[in-house]
Amino acid sequence: MKKLILFLFLSFSVFSQKTTETFFSNSLSKSREITISLPASYDKNLTKRYPILILLDGDYLFDAFNGALNYGAHWDDFPEVIVVGISQNNERTTDCSYNSNDGLPTKNASLFYEFISNDLLPTIEKKYRTSSFKIIAGYDLTAGFINFFLYKDTSLFNAYISLSPNLAPEMETRISRKLSETKKPVFYYQSIADTDTNTIKESTKTLDENIKLIPNENVFYKYDVIENATHYSMVLYSIPKALYHIFECYKPISLIEFSEKIVVLPSGQTDYLIKKYDAISNKLGLKIPVRLNDFKAIEAAILKNKAYGEFDKLAEIADKNYPKTMLSDYQLGLMYEKMGDPKRAAQRYQRASQLEAIGDLNKDMMFAKYDEMKSLTSKK
Repeated sequence: MKKLILFLFLSFSVFSQKTTETFFSNSLSKSREITISLPASYDKNLTKRYPILILLDGDYLFDAFNGALNYGAHWDDFPEVIVVGISQNNERTTDCSYNSNDGLPTKNASLFYEFISNDLLPTIEKKYRTSSFKIIAGYDLTAGFINFFLYKDTSLFNAYISLSPNLAPEMETRISRKLSETKKPVFYYQSIADTDTNTIKESTKTLDENIKLIPNENVFYKYDVIENATHYSMVLYSIPKALYHIFECYKPISLIEFSEKIVVLPSGQTDYLIKKYDAISNKLGLKIPVRLNDFKAIEAAILKNKAYGEFDKLAEIADKNYPKTMLSDYQLGLMYEKMGDPKRAAQRYQRASQLEAIGDLNKDMMFAKYDEMKSLTSKK
């Protein structure tokens, strides 16, 4: 199973554009090796912007993260992401060290912090089409280090992936206190292996308990203990769990979501759709068109509950997202048809037939619907 997961991660990484380059840091006064993966659509869609993942320990975590992201994006479970891996090799201890007395970064670690915040991120944001959503991830020592970015009054990152972290002194309370104060959405994921050291187990458990006490609706938190895993193998299990936690609201409407959350609504199906895409915008900073399959799911729920008035608002959303297509007029035609007004339904289907086809909607279908409604009108 572990080999299969790794194969999937590595095989899907070929869809992205991966380059390795030398990056000079003014903060460090020397060069560091970074690896950048641009999404497959980057050169095709010149207006699209992408979230950023800054990945520590990029020399061995890069392919695992990049493959998982590409696999999820292939099924539209995740947005496409620009991945920036920092190769640390033998410098990770120096990069991520902290003072044992106060738990704050050492001078060298502070410089590495400035390298990420003052040199690397601004350069990536200037050079590439990035969105406002930024993720940072690390493993054991580097996982502990990423938490220093939470110590600022305003968090530089929107999401943190902390894999089997070695936490600096007082992090268990400092992190939870900072999260409790955040006024913008922050995703925080941490995981350990059930065979991890007692030090890691105890510190992450304490942090887990503290975060769970936070009464802040802007904090989206998840903690996993990976069973039957080692300190090393837990990484491959944790990566998809972390990504699905962060991008949970991004996914298209699933069969489970449809049956358990949407079709059970006697009304308000269209409001559910609006809230879903508002969440994608507010939490992830992404503006994406409503997926056609999501339109179809809402349509099916409306028909099942005979809440035909919902089609009016759904048509408005369709017009905003796909203004040149027949989708909006088709939904209005369906509304009038189901509400027993074949004359107005025929008018909408006829108008739809003059617009662009979309999905499984086409001119032949609109002509057939028009003829069906006209026949009902003539009988009256």
